[in-house]
Amino acid sequence: MRFIKNFLLFWYNFIVGDDWVIAASVMLALLGTALLARREVQAWWLLPAAVVMMLTLSIWRETRKIQ
Repeated sequence: MRFIKNFLLFWYNFIVGDDWVIAASVMLALLGTALLARREVQAWWLLPAAVVMMLTLSIWRETRKIQ
């Protein structure tokens, strides 16, 4: 049982890491890309746009902590 718990904790820590907001945003961006692609809409732009937005938000949040 301890092995299973440690295994799941490892994957949680690996995926979520320090910031659950980034992990949730990546999941939403992947879901949005999949939904757009399913409707045969060109969805290549959604993931890079989400990465740029989340990187900007993450840097902004961290700089606010410093001040």
